[in-house]
Amino acid sequence: MKNGIFILLLITLLLVFTSCSDTAKSGEGPTTITVWHVYGGQTDSPLNNLINQFNQSVGKEKGINVQVTSVSNTNTIHELVLAAANEEPGAPKLPDLFISYPKTVLALPDDSILVDYRDYFSEEELADFIPVFLEEGTVDDRLVILPVAKSTEIMFINQTIFDRFSRATGVTMENMNTWEGLFKAAEIYAEWTDSLTPNIPDDGKSMFVHDYYFNYFQIGSASLGEDFFQGDGIAFGPAFQTAWKPLARAAIKGGVRLKGGYATEAIRTGDSIVSVASSASILYYSDVVTYPDNTSEKINIVSRPCPVFENGKKMVMQRGAGFCTVRSTPEREEAAVTFLKWLTEPEHNVEFVTRTGYMPVTRTAFEKQLPKAIDGLKSKKYVSLYQAYLETQKNYDFYVPPQMETYLSLETKLEEHVRAQLALGRQDYLEAGETHLDQISRERLATFQKIMKQ
Repeated sequence: MKNGIFILLLITLLLVFTSCSDTAKSGEGPTTITVWHVYGGQTDSPLNNLINQFNQSVGKEKGINVQVTSVSNTNTIHELVLAAANEEPGAPKLPDLFISYPKTVLALPDDSILVDYRDYFSEEELADFIPVFLEEGTVDDRLVILPVAKSTEIMFINQTIFDRFSRATGVTMENMNTWEGLFKAAEIYAEWTDSLTPNIPDDGKSMFVHDYYFNYFQIGSASLGEDFFQGDGIAFGPAFQTAWKPLARAAIKGGVRLKGGYATEAIRTGDSIVSVASSASILYYSDVVTYPDNTSEKINIVSRPCPVFENGKKMVMQRGAGFCTVRSTPEREEAAVTFLKWLTEPEHNVEFVTRTGYMPVTRTAFEKQLPKAIDGLKSKKYVSLYQAYLETQKNYDFYVPPQMETYLSLETKLEEHVRAQLALGRQDYLEAGETHLDQISRERLATFQKIMKQ
């Protein structure tokens, strides 16, 4: 009897000792990792909701707690990360995970402070990711930015007004599958809307608005087999000329909106009815048009893949930031990667991206999970977007911008001056007339090139 009691006490002590030892190994509590991200607001965020889901399931099981300490925008996070990395006075401490574009990593004083995900993901795990998504996150041969959600460029159409235009002119959405067809349609739209008010000359509306002319020329050149960049500047080769001509003609004739601001505003006011913009901007496309006289009209927004040039490859920009993991301790790094693996699992990844208007990042998510998720979407606008995503992923090559120091300055300069020169060309056209259109286009291109080379 006494021997039995002694053995029972010994077993109990051993169990207590083992439990205490395990607790000590795990740091006497869960491993907490901090996150800065951009997906939603601090109190209303699809990612925050998924993080709570992780914490209550896998996190609870493995002793990991993911804590969001900042929800902001990419520019603010870029500045905070650099301030923290440079140890500026008053700067916050770097979190374990932060959202980043390559420009942030390239600006770091030492990018070795970031984890190389190839140390934590097997080749088999990485093989399921869309290759170019990983390519953009690779800096100096190290995979330091892990994609979790991506966007591209999509053509958004106010179908309600476009259908009226189509019935009157015979122009169809299929005509806009190419850039040449889209810009021809824009010319016809300007003429058609002008004809609706015969007593008011030259009051036609611009059909089309593009948010990123830099991407239009850059990807257009690449799709036509030509490098857009030359050294630290722009090449201005034959492919650039091919892209310039239809755009300039339609813009000079009034079919392209040249004012600043985002395309969502022009669509909301009815000033334009077709746009090419970031697919993530779906969040800001209104289902109602409000006209200058304060009348409004419900509309149907549909999405289609980005147009391509008639003789060019199907190519489109891939956009979107990813997560960097800051080097710390093996336990915290492993915890951060565990969460990222969970977030990029097809089921969780599709749940995340369909709440935010982005694309998933793996082939399995695209091919198996996304089609099923589309069937469950209630918004026709989002159904149309994700159908366009599927077609884009299937038929297009995603373009990865080069990592060059002058990239952002070239983008800013081009966006400003291409709009300004085309707007001046429009004024020249109204004064000189149709017979001078080609001459005006050539002169404005020459001036634009001169400015960009300065």
